[in-house]
Amino acid sequence: MEDQEAKQFELELERRIYYLKTLYDLSLEIGYQRETNEIIKNLLLMMIGTFGASRGFILLFDKTRRKIDALTQRGLTPDSINLLVQRVESEDPENFDKITGIHLFNEKGDLQGEGEKNGLHFLSSCNLRIWIPLNIDSTMNGGIGLGEKLSGDPYTSDDRELLSTMARQGAVAIENARLQQARIDALEQSKKDLERLNKAKSRALDHLSHELRTPISVIQGNIRILKRKTQNQTPPIMRKEFFESLEKNLGRLSEIQQETDQIIRTYQEWEKEQTIEGVNHTQNGQTRALSLTPFVEQVLDDVKRRASHRNIEFHIDGGQGIILNVIPKILEESLVGLLKNAIENTPDEGLVRILLEQKAQWVQLKVMDFGIGITKENQSHLLDGLFHTLETDLYTSKKPYDFGAGGKGLDLLRIKTYGRRFGFDIAVASRRCIYIPTDRDLCPGRISACPHCQTEDCYKSGGSTFCLTFQAVKGTF
Repeated sequence: MEDQEAKQFELELERRIYYLKTLYDLSLEIGYQRETNEIIKNLLLMMIGTFGASRGFILLFDKTRRKIDALTQRGLTPDSINLLVQRVESEDPENFDKITGIHLFNEKGDLQGEGEKNGLHFLSSCNLRIWIPLNIDSTMNGGIGLGEKLSGDPYTSDDRELLSTMARQGAVAIENARLQQARIDALEQSKKDLERLNKAKSRALDHLSHELRTPISVIQGNIRILKRKTQNQTPPIMRKEFFESLEKNLGRLSEIQQETDQIIRTYQEWEKEQTIEGVNHTQNGQTRALSLTPFVEQVLDDVKRRASHRNIEFHIDGGQGIILNVIPKILEESLVGLLKNAIENTPDEGLVRILLEQKAQWVQLKVMDFGIGITKENQSHLLDGLFHTLETDLYTSKKPYDFGAGGKGLDLLRIKTYGRRFGFDIAVASRRCIYIPTDRDLCPGRISACPHCQTEDCYKSGGSTFCLTFQAVKGTF
Protein backbone atom coordinates (compact mmCIF):
# COMPACT_ATOMS: atom_id res chain seq x y z
CA MET A 1 0.00 0.00 0.00
CA GLU A 2 2.78 2.37 0.93
CA ASP A 3 4.67 1.48 -2.27
CA GLN A 4 1.58 2.32 -4.33
CA GLU A 5 1.14 5.67 -2.58
CA ALA A 6 4.81 6.45 -3.05
CA LYS A 7 4.55 5.59 -6.74
CA GLN A 8 1.47 7.82 -7.13
CA PHE A 9 3.26 10.63 -5.32
CA GLU A 10 6.27 10.22 -7.61
CA LEU A 11 4.06 10.29 -10.71
CA GLU A 12 2.27 13.39 -9.45
CA LEU A 13 5.60 15.08 -8.75
CA GLU A 14 6.90 14.24 -12.23
CA ARG A 15 3.70 15.60 -13.76
CA ARG A 16 4.00 18.85 -11.81
CA ILE A 17 7.65 19.22 -12.78
CA TYR A 18 6.72 18.61 -16.42
CA TYR A 19 4.00 21.28 -16.25
CA LEU A 20 6.34 23.78 -14.62
CA LYS A 21 8.99 23.08 -17.26
CA THR A 22 6.36 23.58 -19.97
CA LEU A 23 5.39 26.98 -18.53
CA TYR A 24 9.05 27.95 -18.19
CA ASP A 25 9.77 26.97 -21.81
CA LEU A 26 6.70 28.89 -22.93
CA SER A 27 7.87 32.01 -21.12
CA LEU A 28 11.19 31.78 -22.94
CA GLU A 29 9.42 31.39 -26.27
CA ILE A 30 6.95 34.26 -25.98
CA GLY A 31 8.06 36.40 -23.05
CA TYR A 32 10.37 38.61 -25.13
CA GLN A 33 8.42 38.56 -28.39
CA ARG A 34 7.14 41.94 -29.60
CA GLU A 35 5.06 40.73 -32.54
CA THR A 36 1.57 39.44 -31.82
CA ASN A 37 1.63 36.99 -34.73
CA GLU A 38 4.89 35.47 -33.48
CA ILE A 39 3.48 35.11 -29.97
CA ILE A 40 0.33 33.25 -31.02
CA LYS A 41 2.28 31.08 -33.47
CA ASN A 42 4.71 29.96 -30.76
CA LEU A 43 1.91 29.57 -28.21
CA LEU A 44 -0.03 27.27 -30.56
CA LEU A 45 3.05 25.19 -31.38
CA MET A 46 3.80 24.76 -27.67
CA MET A 47 0.22 23.66 -26.96
CA ILE A 48 0.08 21.22 -29.87
CA GLY A 49 3.47 19.79 -28.94
CA THR A 50 2.69 19.52 -25.21
CA PHE A 51 -0.63 17.69 -25.64
CA GLY A 52 -0.02 15.94 -28.94
CA ALA A 53 -3.03 17.61 -30.56
CA SER A 54 -3.83 16.73 -34.16
CA ARG A 55 -4.76 20.29 -35.14
CA GLY A 56 -5.43 23.70 -33.67
CA PHE A 57 -5.78 27.42 -34.16
CA ILE A 58 -5.62 30.68 -32.24
CA LEU A 59 -7.61 33.74 -33.21
CA LEU A 60 -7.73 37.28 -31.83
CA PHE A 61 -10.87 39.32 -32.44
CA ASP A 62 -10.91 43.13 -32.48
CA LYS A 63 -14.32 44.07 -31.10
CA THR A 64 -13.97 47.70 -32.19
CA ARG A 65 -13.42 46.86 -35.86
CA ARG A 66 -15.48 43.65 -35.68
CA LYS A 67 -12.62 41.91 -37.50
CA ILE A 68 -10.16 39.14 -36.76
CA ASP A 69 -6.93 40.89 -35.83
CA ALA A 70 -4.65 37.82 -35.91
CA LEU A 71 -5.04 34.14 -36.78
CA THR A 72 -2.67 31.20 -36.85
CA GLN A 73 -3.45 27.53 -37.42
CA ARG A 74 -1.96 24.07 -37.87
CA GLY A 75 -3.69 21.12 -39.50
CA LEU A 76 -6.90 22.84 -40.69
CA THR A 77 -7.99 23.08 -44.31
CA PRO A 78 -8.28 26.48 -46.02
CA ASP A 79 -12.04 25.97 -46.46
CA SER A 80 -12.59 25.37 -42.76
CA ILE A 81 -10.49 28.43 -41.88
CA ASN A 82 -12.39 30.65 -44.36
CA LEU A 83 -15.69 29.43 -42.95
CA LEU A 84 -14.48 30.11 -39.41
CA VAL A 85 -13.46 33.68 -40.32
CA GLN A 86 -16.82 34.37 -41.94
CA ARG A 87 -18.74 33.04 -38.95
CA VAL A 88 -16.63 34.86 -36.36
CA GLU A 89 -16.86 38.22 -38.13
CA SER A 90 -20.59 37.89 -38.58
CA GLU A 91 -21.07 37.22 -34.87
CA ASP A 92 -22.15 39.72 -32.27
CA PRO A 93 -18.91 40.89 -30.56
CA GLU A 94 -20.63 40.53 -27.22
CA ASN A 95 -20.72 36.75 -27.70
CA PHE A 96 -17.02 36.55 -26.94
CA ASP A 97 -17.62 38.23 -23.59
CA LYS A 98 -19.99 35.40 -22.67
CA ILE A 99 -17.24 32.78 -23.07
CA THR A 100 -15.80 32.68 -19.56
CA GLY A 101 -14.31 29.21 -19.32
CA ILE A 102 -12.91 26.17 -21.12
CA HIS A 103 -15.39 24.14 -23.18
CA LEU A 104 -15.17 20.58 -24.51
CA PHE A 105 -16.48 18.95 -27.67
CA ASN A 106 -17.45 15.31 -28.13
CA GLU A 107 -16.13 12.99 -30.83
CA LYS A 108 -18.78 14.23 -33.25
CA GLY A 109 -17.58 17.81 -32.74
CA ASP A 110 -20.72 18.79 -30.82
CA LEU A 111 -20.46 21.10 -27.84
CA GLN A 112 -20.84 19.60 -24.41
CA GLY A 113 -22.56 21.38 -21.54
CA GLU A 114 -23.52 25.05 -21.88
CA GLY A 115 -21.30 25.93 -24.82
CA GLU A 116 -24.20 26.62 -27.18
CA LYS A 117 -25.74 29.07 -24.76
CA ASN A 118 -22.42 30.80 -24.20
CA GLY A 119 -21.99 31.84 -27.84
CA LEU A 120 -19.77 29.00 -29.11
CA HIS A 121 -22.08 27.65 -31.79
CA PHE A 122 -19.88 29.22 -34.53
CA LEU A 123 -17.18 26.64 -33.70
CA SER A 124 -19.34 23.57 -34.26
CA SER A 125 -17.89 22.90 -37.73
CA CYS A 126 -14.19 23.08 -36.72
CA ASN A 127 -13.93 19.48 -35.44
CA LEU A 128 -12.48 20.62 -32.11
CA ARG A 129 -12.13 18.82 -28.79
CA ILE A 130 -11.43 21.79 -26.54
CA TRP A 131 -11.79 25.58 -26.59
CA ILE A 132 -9.83 27.92 -24.29
CA PRO A 133 -10.83 31.61 -24.21
CA LEU A 134 -8.25 34.39 -24.54
CA ASN A 135 -9.15 37.70 -22.88
CA ILE A 136 -6.64 40.41 -23.76
CA ASP A 137 -8.31 43.73 -22.90
CA SER A 138 -11.58 45.61 -23.33
CA THR A 139 -11.17 45.85 -27.11
CA MET A 140 -9.72 42.44 -27.95
CA ASN A 141 -10.37 38.83 -27.06
CA GLY A 142 -10.41 35.48 -28.83
CA GLY A 143 -9.57 31.90 -28.11
CA ILE A 144 -7.61 28.71 -28.72
CA GLY A 145 -9.11 25.64 -30.32
CA LEU A 146 -7.41 22.22 -30.29
CA GLY A 147 -8.33 18.98 -32.02
CA GLU A 148 -8.20 15.48 -30.56
CA LYS A 149 -5.01 14.10 -29.08
CA LEU A 150 -3.07 11.79 -31.39
CA SER A 151 -2.96 9.32 -28.48
CA GLY A 152 -6.76 9.17 -28.39
CA ASP A 153 -6.85 10.21 -24.72
CA PRO A 154 -9.38 12.84 -23.59
CA TYR A 155 -8.39 16.22 -22.16
CA THR A 156 -8.31 15.79 -18.38
CA SER A 157 -8.94 18.37 -15.69
CA ASP A 158 -5.17 18.67 -15.23
CA ASP A 159 -4.82 19.32 -18.96
CA ARG A 160 -7.46 22.01 -18.75
CA GLU A 161 -5.68 23.61 -15.82
CA LEU A 162 -2.37 23.72 -17.69
CA LEU A 163 -4.03 24.99 -20.88
CA SER A 164 -5.75 27.75 -18.92
CA THR A 165 -2.44 28.81 -17.37
CA MET A 166 -0.69 28.78 -20.75
CA ALA A 167 -3.52 30.86 -22.23
CA ARG A 168 -3.21 33.46 -19.46
CA GLN A 169 0.55 33.56 -20.02
CA GLY A 170 -0.08 34.12 -23.73
CA ALA A 171 -2.65 36.86 -23.03
CA VAL A 172 -0.16 38.76 -20.88
CA ALA A 173 2.53 38.50 -23.59
CA ILE A 174 0.07 39.71 -26.25
CA GLU A 175 -1.05 42.65 -24.11
CA ASN A 176 2.59 43.65 -23.46
CA ALA A 177 3.35 43.43 -27.17
CA ARG A 178 0.34 45.62 -27.99
CA LEU A 179 1.37 48.21 -25.40
CA GLN A 180 4.92 48.20 -26.76
CA GLN A 181 3.62 48.59 -30.30
CA ALA A 182 1.39 51.46 -29.18
CA ARG A 183 4.44 53.20 -27.71
CA ILE A 184 6.41 52.62 -30.92
CA ASP A 185 3.51 53.96 -33.01
CA ALA A 186 3.29 57.04 -30.78
CA LEU A 187 7.03 57.65 -31.14
CA GLU A 188 6.83 57.18 -34.91
CA GLN A 189 3.94 59.65 -35.07
CA SER A 190 5.89 62.13 -32.94
CA LYS A 191 8.88 61.70 -35.25
CA LYS A 192 6.71 62.34 -38.32
CA ASP A 193 5.17 65.39 -36.65
CA LEU A 194 8.64 66.70 -35.79
CA GLU A 195 9.84 66.13 -39.35
CA ARG A 196 6.83 68.05 -40.67
CA LEU A 197 7.56 70.90 -38.25
CA ASN A 198 11.22 70.95 -39.29
CA LYS A 199 10.22 71.06 -42.96
CA ALA A 200 7.78 73.87 -42.19
CA LYS A 201 10.57 75.67 -40.32
CA SER A 202 12.92 75.22 -43.29
CA ARG A 203 10.29 76.54 -45.69
CA ALA A 204 9.64 79.51 -43.41
CA LEU A 205 13.37 80.27 -43.18
CA ASP A 206 13.71 79.90 -46.95
CA HIS A 207 10.80 82.26 -47.52
CA LEU A 208 12.14 84.75 -44.95
CA SER A 209 15.63 84.66 -46.45
CA HIS A 210 14.23 85.23 -49.92
CA GLU A 211 11.94 88.05 -48.83
CA LEU A 212 14.70 89.82 -46.89
CA ARG A 213 17.16 89.87 -49.77
CA THR A 214 15.47 92.52 -51.92
CA PRO A 215 14.42 94.98 -49.17
CA ILE A 216 17.91 94.83 -47.63
CA SER A 217 19.51 95.61 -51.00
CA VAL A 218 17.07 98.49 -51.55
CA ILE A 219 17.72 99.94 -48.07
CA GLN A 220 21.49 99.68 -48.56
CA GLY A 221 21.21 101.53 -51.86
CA ASN A 222 19.00 104.24 -50.36
CA ILE A 223 21.43 104.73 -47.45
CA ARG A 224 24.28 105.29 -49.88
CA ILE A 225 22.17 107.86 -51.77
CA LEU A 226 21.10 109.51 -48.52
CA LYS A 227 24.73 109.76 -47.33
CA ARG A 228 25.69 111.61 -50.51
CA LYS A 229 22.73 114.00 -50.27
CA THR A 230 23.31 114.86 -46.60
CA GLN A 231 27.07 115.42 -46.79
CA ASN A 232 26.71 119.22 -46.52
CA GLN A 233 23.46 119.40 -44.50
CA THR A 234 24.36 118.03 -41.04
CA PRO A 235 27.38 118.25 -38.74
CA PRO A 236 29.93 115.53 -39.64
CA ILE A 237 29.87 113.89 -36.18
CA MET A 238 26.06 113.50 -36.09
CA ARG A 239 26.03 112.27 -39.68
CA LYS A 240 28.75 109.72 -38.99
CA GLU A 241 27.05 108.32 -35.85
CA PHE A 242 23.66 108.15 -37.56
CA PHE A 243 24.85 106.29 -40.64
CA GLU A 244 27.20 104.01 -38.70
CA SER A 245 24.27 102.85 -36.56
CA LEU A 246 22.09 102.26 -39.63
CA GLU A 247 24.80 100.41 -41.51
CA LYS A 248 25.77 98.29 -38.48
CA ASN A 249 22.23 97.03 -37.91
CA LEU A 250 21.56 96.61 -41.60
CA GLY A 251 24.80 94.63 -41.83
CA ARG A 252 23.56 92.31 -39.08
CA LEU A 253 20.33 91.69 -41.02
CA SER A 254 22.28 91.09 -44.21
CA GLU A 255 24.61 88.66 -42.42
CA ILE A 256 21.66 86.67 -41.01
CA GLN A 257 20.05 86.54 -44.45
CA GLN A 258 23.24 85.30 -46.13
CA GLU A 259 24.01 82.69 -43.45
CA THR A 260 20.43 81.41 -43.45
CA ASP A 261 20.37 81.25 -47.23
CA GLN A 262 23.64 79.27 -47.28
CA ILE A 263 22.37 76.77 -44.71
CA ILE A 264 19.05 76.32 -46.49
CA ARG A 265 20.76 75.79 -49.85
CA THR A 266 23.09 73.18 -48.31
CA TYR A 267 20.21 71.39 -46.55
CA GLN A 268 18.03 71.38 -49.66
CA GLU A 269 20.89 69.98 -51.74
CA TRP A 270 21.42 67.25 -49.11
CA GLU A 271 17.69 66.34 -49.18
CA LYS A 272 17.82 66.20 -52.99
CA GLU A 273 20.85 63.92 -52.90
CA GLN A 274 19.05 61.43 -50.63
CA THR A 275 16.73 60.59 -53.53
CA ILE A 276 19.60 60.03 -55.98
CA GLU A 277 21.45 56.75 -55.68
CA GLY A 278 25.24 56.94 -55.86
CA VAL A 279 25.35 60.74 -55.70
CA ASN A 280 28.72 62.43 -55.36
CA HIS A 281 28.63 64.23 -52.00
CA THR A 282 31.75 66.24 -52.79
CA GLN A 283 30.37 68.19 -55.73
CA ASN A 284 30.77 71.54 -53.88
CA GLY A 285 34.46 71.00 -53.27
CA GLN A 286 37.38 68.74 -53.95
CA THR A 287 38.10 66.08 -51.35
CA ARG A 288 41.77 65.68 -50.56
CA ALA A 289 43.95 64.04 -47.94
CA LEU A 290 44.81 66.38 -45.07
CA SER A 291 47.30 65.98 -42.27
CA LEU A 292 44.94 66.87 -39.45
CA THR A 293 47.26 68.50 -36.88
CA PRO A 294 48.89 71.11 -39.19
CA PHE A 295 45.48 71.96 -40.65
CA VAL A 296 43.92 72.46 -37.20
CA GLU A 297 46.91 74.57 -36.08
CA GLN A 298 46.49 76.82 -39.12
CA VAL A 299 42.75 77.29 -38.49
CA LEU A 300 43.37 77.95 -34.80
CA ASP A 301 45.98 80.63 -35.58
CA ASP A 302 43.42 82.42 -37.75
CA VAL A 303 40.77 82.19 -35.01
CA LYS A 304 43.25 83.51 -32.42
CA ARG A 305 43.77 86.61 -34.56
CA ARG A 306 40.02 87.20 -34.76
CA ALA A 307 39.68 86.70 -31.00
CA SER A 308 42.85 88.60 -30.05
CA HIS A 309 40.86 90.88 -27.71
CA ARG A 310 40.04 87.85 -25.53
CA ASN A 311 42.30 86.42 -22.82
CA ILE A 312 41.89 82.68 -23.46
CA GLU A 313 44.42 79.85 -23.52
CA PHE A 314 44.32 77.22 -26.27
CA HIS A 315 45.73 73.67 -26.26
CA ILE A 316 45.90 71.09 -29.07
CA ASP A 317 46.34 67.48 -27.94
CA GLY A 318 46.94 64.34 -30.02
CA GLY A 319 46.46 64.00 -33.74
CA GLN A 320 50.01 63.13 -34.73
CA GLY A 321 49.98 61.26 -38.03
CA ILE A 322 46.19 61.35 -38.52
CA ILE A 323 45.12 61.77 -42.15
CA LEU A 324 41.58 62.70 -43.24
CA ASN A 325 39.93 62.67 -46.65
CA VAL A 326 37.77 65.81 -46.47
CA ILE A 327 36.81 68.97 -48.28
CA PRO A 328 39.12 71.53 -46.62
CA LYS A 329 36.59 74.37 -46.83
CA ILE A 330 33.92 72.31 -45.06
CA LEU A 331 36.28 71.19 -42.30
CA GLU A 332 37.57 74.75 -41.84
CA GLU A 333 34.09 76.27 -41.53
CA SER A 334 33.03 73.53 -39.12
CA LEU A 335 36.09 73.94 -36.89
CA VAL A 336 35.85 77.74 -36.92
CA GLY A 337 32.19 77.47 -35.91
CA LEU A 338 32.99 75.18 -32.98
CA LEU A 339 35.91 77.33 -31.81
CA LYS A 340 33.83 80.50 -32.06
CA ASN A 341 31.08 78.86 -30.01
CA ALA A 342 33.61 77.67 -27.40
CA ILE A 343 35.29 81.11 -27.09
CA GLU A 344 31.96 82.92 -26.74
CA ASN A 345 30.98 80.60 -23.88
CA THR A 346 34.34 80.73 -22.04
CA PRO A 347 35.16 83.58 -19.63
CA ASP A 348 38.46 85.39 -19.92
CA GLU A 349 41.39 83.58 -18.28
CA GLY A 350 39.70 80.34 -19.36
CA LEU A 351 40.80 77.42 -21.52
CA VAL A 352 39.71 75.92 -24.86
CA ARG A 353 41.16 72.53 -25.73
CA ILE A 354 41.21 70.74 -29.11
CA LEU A 355 41.57 66.96 -28.90
CA LEU A 356 42.40 64.90 -32.01
CA GLU A 357 42.29 61.12 -31.84
CA GLN A 358 41.70 58.03 -33.96
CA LYS A 359 39.69 55.10 -32.60
CA ALA A 360 39.77 52.14 -35.00
CA GLN A 361 37.96 53.27 -38.17
CA TRP A 362 36.81 56.62 -36.69
CA VAL A 363 38.62 59.93 -36.34
CA GLN A 364 37.29 62.33 -33.73
CA LEU A 365 37.89 66.08 -33.53
CA LYS A 366 36.75 67.42 -30.17
CA VAL A 367 36.51 71.08 -29.15
CA MET A 368 36.30 71.28 -25.36
CA ASP A 369 35.64 74.44 -23.41
CA PHE A 370 35.58 74.88 -19.65
CA GLY A 371 33.05 77.67 -19.73
CA ILE A 372 29.50 78.15 -18.53
CA GLY A 373 28.05 75.00 -20.14
CA ILE A 374 24.51 74.40 -21.37
CA THR A 375 21.44 73.42 -19.36
CA LYS A 376 19.89 70.01 -20.05
CA GLU A 377 16.70 71.67 -21.31
CA ASN A 378 18.62 73.54 -24.01
CA GLN A 379 20.92 70.74 -25.13
CA SER A 380 18.23 68.97 -27.20
CA HIS A 381 17.57 72.15 -29.26
CA LEU A 382 21.16 73.27 -29.60
CA LEU A 383 21.67 72.13 -33.21
CA ASP A 384 18.28 73.31 -34.52
CA GLY A 385 19.37 76.84 -35.45
CA LEU A 386 18.01 80.28 -34.48
CA PHE A 387 18.19 79.18 -30.85
CA HIS A 388 20.07 80.98 -28.09
CA THR A 389 20.70 79.55 -24.63
CA LEU A 390 20.14 82.74 -22.65
CA GLU A 391 16.67 83.83 -21.56
CA THR A 392 15.23 85.94 -24.40
CA ASP A 393 15.12 89.18 -22.38
CA LEU A 394 18.83 88.74 -21.52
CA TYR A 395 19.92 87.94 -25.08
CA THR A 396 22.08 90.48 -26.91
CA SER A 397 24.12 90.24 -30.08
CA LYS A 398 27.69 91.37 -29.38
CA LYS A 399 30.83 91.34 -31.46
CA PRO A 400 31.94 87.89 -32.69
CA TYR A 401 34.13 86.07 -30.14
CA ASP A 402 33.01 88.29 -27.24
CA PHE A 403 32.07 86.42 -24.08
CA GLY A 404 28.32 85.80 -24.09
CA ALA A 405 28.07 87.06 -27.67
CA GLY A 406 24.87 85.06 -27.93
CA GLY A 407 25.04 83.60 -31.40
CA LYS A 408 21.98 82.89 -33.47
CA GLY A 409 22.75 79.17 -33.56
CA LEU A 410 23.40 79.28 -37.29
CA ASP A 411 27.02 78.08 -37.00
CA LEU A 412 25.95 74.85 -35.26
CA LEU A 413 23.04 74.35 -37.65
CA ARG A 414 25.43 74.77 -40.58
CA ILE A 415 27.79 72.15 -39.13
CA LYS A 416 24.89 69.75 -38.57
CA THR A 417 23.77 70.27 -42.17
CA TYR A 418 27.30 69.78 -43.49
CA GLY A 419 27.57 66.58 -41.48
CA ARG A 420 24.40 65.17 -43.01
CA ARG A 421 25.51 66.06 -46.49
CA PHE A 422 29.20 65.16 -46.35
CA GLY A 423 29.06 62.13 -44.09
CA PHE A 424 30.30 63.07 -40.64
CA ASP A 425 28.56 63.23 -37.27
CA ILE A 426 28.32 65.98 -34.68
CA ALA A 427 27.58 65.28 -31.03
CA VAL A 428 27.57 67.43 -27.91
CA ALA A 429 27.99 66.79 -24.20
CA SER A 430 27.69 69.59 -21.68
CA ARG A 431 27.39 70.36 -18.00
CA ARG A 432 26.08 73.71 -16.83
CA CYS A 433 28.33 75.59 -14.38
CA ILE A 434 27.19 74.58 -10.90
CA TYR A 435 27.36 78.20 -9.71
CA ILE A 436 25.03 79.55 -12.42
CA PRO A 437 22.59 76.62 -12.90
CA THR A 438 19.81 78.42 -14.84
CA ASP A 439 19.69 80.49 -18.02
CA ARG A 440 18.98 83.60 -15.96
CA ASP A 441 22.18 83.25 -13.94
CA LEU A 442 25.03 85.25 -15.44
CA CYS A 443 28.79 84.72 -15.37
CA PRO A 444 30.93 87.85 -14.78
CA GLY A 445 32.98 86.99 -17.88
CA ARG A 446 36.36 86.77 -16.15
CA ILE A 447 37.44 83.97 -13.80
CA SER A 448 39.21 86.35 -11.41
CA ALA A 449 35.97 88.33 -11.07
CA CYS A 450 33.94 85.25 -10.09
CA PRO A 451 33.02 85.20 -6.37
CA HIS A 452 32.71 81.40 -6.38
CA CYS A 453 35.94 80.00 -7.81
CA GLN A 454 39.49 80.44 -9.02
CA THR A 455 40.95 79.09 -12.28
CA GLU A 456 41.16 75.39 -11.39
CA ASP A 457 37.74 75.47 -9.70
CA CYS A 458 36.25 77.09 -12.79
CA TYR A 459 37.63 74.37 -15.04
CA LYS A 460 35.84 71.76 -12.93
CA SER A 461 32.52 73.56 -12.53
CA GLY A 462 31.14 73.26 -16.07
CA GLY A 463 31.83 73.19 -19.79
CA SER A 464 30.95 71.68 -23.15
CA THR A 465 32.47 69.26 -25.63
CA PHE A 466 31.52 69.22 -29.31
CA CYS A 467 32.72 66.18 -31.23
CA LEU A 468 32.99 65.73 -35.00
CA THR A 469 33.40 62.08 -36.07
CA PHE A 470 34.79 61.18 -39.50
CA GLN A 471 35.48 57.92 -41.30
CA ALA A 472 39.22 57.20 -41.10
CA VAL A 473 41.24 56.74 -44.28
CA LYS A 474 41.39 53.10 -45.31
CA GLY A 475 44.66 51.43 -44.46
CA THR A 476 45.18 53.54 -41.32
CA PHE A 477 43.27 51.25 -38.97
